Amino acid sequence: MVEVGFYHLTKTALEPALGQLLTKVLESGKRAVVLASSSERVEALTKGLWTFRTDSFLPHGSAKDGHAEDQPIYLTNRPDVPNGASVLVLVDNATTEALPDGIERVLIMFDGRDDEAVANARGLWKAHQEKNDKLVYWQQTERGGWRKAREA
Repeated sequence: MVEVGFYHLTKTALEPALGQLLTKVLESGKRAVVLASSSERVEALTKGLWTFRTDSFLPHGSAKDGHAEDQPIYLTNRPDVPNGASVLVLVDNATTEALPDGIERVLIMFDGRDDEAVANARGLWKAHQEKNDKLVYWQQTERGGWRKAREA
């Protein structure tokens, strides 16, 4: 059974929230792959992660950087896991038909101000519920942190 976390953005943009979650992934000793909707979006997210915090470095890369197997965080628009990650992060309404091998946890980040993103997240909730995956819904707090609001 895979644990699927739904992260409902209401207070901040994706980039700082993504940086915050990826920091926690690395702190837990795990690797992540971030699946975005396009190669252009991958590059924008890569730049955003370089600057999301001034006091720390978040090691990451994309196909443009090469050496995918060495990247603790790998950003891509393809549903593969070249860095051996156990955490898959879906952003920008990106989806995958089947979870890549080795994925133990999925983080789905969606913008609550975007009707299409909310509808997509609801569809993914239902799909994962039918697979009997463990589901956790997180709401963003006023300060940009996360509060667990529902579990199924």
